Amino acid sequence: MKPFWETKKLHEMTEAEWESLCDGCGLCCLVRFEDEETLEVIPTRVHCKLFDPEACRCSDYENRKQFVPDCIKLTPFNVEALEWMPKSCAYRRLHEGRGLAWWHPLVSGDPETVHTAGVSVRGETISETTLADPEDALDFAAWDLIEERG
Repeated sequence: MKPFWETKKLHEMTEAEWESLCDGCGLCCLVRFEDEETLEVIPTRVHCKLFDPEACRCSDYENRKQFVPDCIKLTPFNVEALEWMPKSCAYRRLHEGRGLAWWHPLVSGDPETVHTAGVSVRGETISETTLADPEDALDFAAWDLIEERG
């Protein structure tokens, strides 16, 4: 029997199935800037104040919008418009018809493979709370994060 991510479209998944697609890489929790003229997205190595850099997860996922109003909730209906999502992201990969990577916890059976494969940002970021000004995050631009990891 094939796993749900190989038999269902994103919009057909249950909430639990949808949530289980998150691989725990933390890439979507990084601060990004959009150049107003070129619309180019500039990724940084600065993480959201709610991001737990060791667990690579939001420390208050259920209430995050209360504390971070501009946090974007990923859904099956907006994933296509979110071109800034990492190329290695399971949601993006499935939307693009590429399947899950070997290191994804649903495939490997181990939540640590996303880290050992070098996909996650564990140990690679700083908190936005350490910056004097939000714009200072641009000092930590990370163009390599645009490329597919793993």
